[in-house]
Amino acid sequence: MIGRLRRTYGRLRLGTRLALGLGALALVAFAVVGTALTTYMRDYLSAQLDDQLGLAQTAQSKNIAAKGSLEGKKYYRWYYAVYDVRDGDPVLRKPEDSSDLPTDIKDLTALAKAQVSAKTEVLRTRHITGEGEYRLRGCEVEPGVVLVSGAPMDNIDDTVQQLVIIQVVAFGAALLALVVLGRRLLRRGLQPLSDMAHTAHGIASHDLTESAARLPLRADERGGGPEVEELRTAFNTMLEHIDDSLAVRAEAEQRLRRFVADASHELRTPLMSVRGYADLFQYAAANAPEERDKHLARLRAEAARMGVLLDDLLLLARLDAAEVEAPLRMRDADLVELAEEAADAFRASHPDHPLTVEDGPETLRLRLDPQRIRQVLDNLLTNAAIHTPVGTPVSVSVSAEGSSATVRVTDAGPGIPAADRERVFDRFYRVDKARSRDRGGSGLGLSVANALIRAHGGTIELGGGPGETVFTVRLPLSGTAGLTDP
Repeated sequence: MIGRLRRTYGRLRLGTRLALGLGALALVAFAVVGTALTTYMRDYLSAQLDDQLGLAQTAQSKNIAAKGSLEGKKYYRWYYAVYDVRDGDPVLRKPEDSSDLPTDIKDLTALAKAQVSAKTEVLRTRHITGEGEYRLRGCEVEPGVVLVSGAPMDNIDDTVQQLVIIQVVAFGAALLALVVLGRRLLRRGLQPLSDMAHTAHGIASHDLTESAARLPLRADERGGGPEVEELRTAFNTMLEHIDDSLAVRAEAEQRLRRFVADASHELRTPLMSVRGYADLFQYAAANAPEERDKHLARLRAEAARMGVLLDDLLLLARLDAAEVEAPLRMRDADLVELAEEAADAFRASHPDHPLTVEDGPETLRLRLDPQRIRQVLDNLLTNAAIHTPVGTPVSVSVSAEGSSATVRVTDAGPGIPAADRERVFDRFYRVDKARSRDRGGSGLGLSVANALIRAHGGTIELGGGPGETVFTVRLPLSGTAGLTDP
């Protein structure tokens, strides 16, 4: 039975259980208060009755001492017995009125004996047969004479009984109102928790639109107090994080799908070329030996191009994975010297684009991977040559700005359209979709450059506008870095 009650209680809602618990605590409090109040009232009424007995016996004792008989005021249903003490035993005098004594007087006689032995007044409560509860008091009127008076306690019992009934009714009504109103208030206060549970169930059932709904942020809208308000705020913050995480995840998945599709497309092209040149080489070996070397050279060129593409993809993957052994070999190097070497290589490979190295510090040493930084500079310069007409001037500048070393590669070409500026660093992205791969590359150059600079703790930015394109590379200056002005 107890186990069944526990299971039933456990299935109740939290607001109902709290209301029942509050009602149980209130019931205990009411019981304690009622018991204390009832006890105090009984003691108070009993003390009043004792005082009344004492005052009445004082007046009656004077009459007995003066006249030898009971005279004066007598109370309804009170009993009076006068005893003469002879040899230590009380002997009852004949009452003046038969109604002064009950049918059974043994309790009064016993109290008279107790008074003789105690030599002082005695108070006791006794149940007199056929009469009910009586408060008995015995006192010595004069030497050898004892007066015993008894007052009924029916009024006290009736008063206490009425008090108990009033308490039960009042406390019962208060308890019922407390449970009912308390349950309503608790349900109102816990309503935000129900809203959170509803939203959480919606998310758990893959109804992700639930996460777009927010709980009201003001406590006066739904109640609950500061504690529930804090929980509501934390829950809304969690939903916002979930929304952000889902958006980032969706974007990452979209980028991954686009990357896989682009990578497959980029790899398929050289593979198709390798297969075609292999067939041509086989045909030339049997039918046109003079064409064999040409097809073999093209076969090697396509294989080399595919190897460069795979190397770039592998480098990007290692940088994204943040491997323990990063693909960087850091050492102290001169950034100015690296920029001059890249400029010399650019002049040799692109003589149709005039290149200017602007004046800056003679040396600018910092900790970096010289090979990777040189790769970044070559990519930026090559990008400037590929995407600008013949004769377009290109410039390179190196400087120290605050806590960063800065390299700027500027060309006076047509510039990059505003619609493409945000995606120039995306993998396999080409500003000119119609440009051939032989001239336009694989679309990984700027992605590799951006990843390498970020691996160094720096940034690369695109600036300029129509008629000018500026790539700005910023690398952090190390604590031992130094520069020398010209």
